[in-house]
Amino acid sequence: MALPRIAIGFDTSLRSTGIGVVRAEGNARRALYYAPVRVPARLPMSAALVALDEAVNRVLDEYAPTEAALEGVFYAKNARTAMILCHARGVVVAACAKRGIPVHEYSPTEVKRAVTGVGSAEKAQVQAMVARILALPPPIQNDAADALAIALAHLNRATSLLPAQTKTL
Repeated sequence: MALPRIAIGFDTSLRSTGIGVVRAEGNARRALYYAPVRVPARLPMSAALVALDEAVNRVLDEYAPTEAALEGVFYAKNARTAMILCHARGVVVAACAKRGIPVHEYSPTEVKRAVTGVGSAEKAQVQAMVARILALPPPIQNDAADALAIALAHLNRATSLLPAQTKTL
């Protein structure tokens, strides 16, 4: 029998990064942890990145995931917003890389399709399916639900007979 896998999903943002850790054994999925990392708006970006790094490292230390996933970079109308998001993603990718945890990237459409079966699903549908798949009481906080969905998408894709279309960072 295959060893259990532990995947961590991230919905990155500077002020509220969602983290979700999911354990997979065969087809069974169980949430081990899910919460947003809240960083106060009063902190300058440099201090916010340090706070995010500390929180991410605490979760990585506690749950020791073997693989990680995050949503791919989207096209933003506001360049400043995109740059801030990229800084937060860099913190997450670096924390995983330091531990040798491979990081995979999925598009929002891939995540929605993996969780609901429909790539154009609404956020509420994704949250409801995450709660159902993982037997969690709804509602799940938005960022945490998105992070769990990303972890589930990775676990579902990685165990599929279909070839992976993901980008490994």
